[in-house]
Amino acid sequence: MTNAAHDLPDTGDRQNGAVHVFVYGTLRAGEINDMMRAAERHGIGAPVYIGTCTVGGRLYDFGSYPGMVPGVEASVTGDVYRIPAALIPVLDEIEAVYPGEAGLFVREVHDVACEGATYPCIVYPVSASAVSHLPQIPGGDWVAYRRAREASAA
Repeated sequence: MTNAAHDLPDTGDRQNGAVHVFVYGTLRAGEINDMMRAAERHGIGAPVYIGTCTVGGRLYDFGSYPGMVPGVEASVTGDVYRIPAALIPVLDEIEAVYPGEAGLFVREVHDVACEGATYPCIVYPVSASAVSHLPQIPGGDWVAYRRAREASAA
């Protein structure tokens, strides 16, 4: 799913180094790993928001972050951004995705329909076996779920 010659996923315009990403959890705007802040901290150009949409899958509660298992039986809410390719290693580090190492998250490319267009997007899902003991997030929206959980705990 990556272009070995450029070490970039085939997710966008490689000539100017732009790719697309679908984020559904802590990488969303205002969340603890907000991509905008991560890009700024590393001196990388700001991601460009495309829109909010849903993709097929189920979202699970890992406590301080969610994990998505792709599929068609439910939907997960997230945001599509156009990002500079230089941001990919930063996102990989946040998600603990390292070449040749097995981890909780993996980097995949999925087609995501958003705002009337389809984008090949980087997505960071987890395996179904990683969530077998975890509660599913009703409605598939991490931000709404986290806010409701924090409000009920207060």
